[in-house]
Amino acid sequence: MKTQVGIIGAGPAGLMLSHLLHLEGIESVILENRSREEIEGTIRAGVLEQGTVDLLNATGVGERMMREGHAHHGIELQYNGTRHRVNMHELTEGKSVMVYPQHEVIKDLVAERLSSGGKIYFSVSDVTLHDIETDSPKIRFKHDGGEEELICDFIGGCDGFHGPSRKMIPNRTENQKIYPFGWLGILAKTPIANPELIYANHERGFALISQRTPEIQRHYIQVDPSDDIANWSDDRIWTELKARVETDGWTLPDGPIIQKNIVSMRSFVCEPMQHGRLFIAGDAAHIVPPTGAKGLNLAMSDVQVLSRGIQTFYKTGSQDLLCSYSEISLRRIWKAQRFSWWMTTMLHRDFSHSSFERGIQISELDYVTSSRAALTSLSENYVGLPLEWESVKTLQV
Repeated sequence: MKTQVGIIGAGPAGLMLSHLLHLEGIESVILENRSREEIEGTIRAGVLEQGTVDLLNATGVGERMMREGHAHHGIELQYNGTRHRVNMHELTEGKSVMVYPQHEVIKDLVAERLSSGGKIYFSVSDVTLHDIETDSPKIRFKHDGGEEELICDFIGGCDGFHGPSRKMIPNRTENQKIYPFGWLGILAKTPIANPELIYANHERGFALISQRTPEIQRHYIQVDPSDDIANWSDDRIWTELKARVETDGWTLPDGPIIQKNIVSMRSFVCEPMQHGRLFIAGDAAHIVPPTGAKGLNLAMSDVQVLSRGIQTFYKTGSQDLLCSYSEISLRRIWKAQRFSWWMTTMLHRDFSHSSFERGIQISELDYVTSSRAALTSLSENYVGLPLEWESVKTLQV
């Protein structure tokens, strides 16, 4: 088989990359190791930045998001038993975020690609990359019991942290931080608890009150990442959630828990994000702790840069933008990493901290919630910083 761009992975990065290329008349083929049912049925949270919402709408795949998603103009920060609303809409001159799960974005993009004649090979295995330093890189894989080879001009490695693409980049630097926090997340059949998300710093640990649909909600509590979910009965979870978030006059609705799991938290960045004709994007290149709600949004900004670089190559023959792909993408990635790290360290209870360090943490929250400048900075980062197309080298000159 031959195509212009071979894409490994049918997550948000791979699907949006294929969609953006299609809009410019550039052919692509997506290879995915899971089935369509698996990728559409794996429930994932999703807070979409203003830029991601705009991108989905501008490219014709935002109709269902606008109909079923929940636009949020702010968040609430809670500490010492008191809530403080952050009016992001006012502080960012009208920007907001959309609560719309990642798997719903995937459903919309898969439907669009298939209805437009896009080629997605599900349930492939044994994917390997070859000749990426040449003008004709190849992807070999197995599908329906047979061995296949896809010859292309470029490869988009959108295959997640455990995929084969990143490993093909020689002399890469992998920057990582492991946090001593885990998140126990639940899906519960309850009414919406609060119009906006509540981020709570409590003596017992962090908690997040979120939402999914009018009937099903998503909540989280900080736990030891090595804990066993079997140790957490439904009653224990609700007791802990209520202890961390309830205030005078406000109680948390509880109900049947239909899903629960524990995930560890880390930050990860690979530098560079390209080698030869291979370009990695999304979770293949970076992981953020969920506190900052940046994972899917960074994937979307990655592929905007990559797709424009590929478009420029086919239109003009210039590879300048492609050569700057890593540098441009990493500027935004590192800023999102900084924000996610800051939110995580400010809101989670580190039980190794001294009383002094705990005092500094509460003081940080006090400053953030009482300073318009600090609130503006938080809001700008939360709704999404702009994608900066200039390279750092150009700015320094």
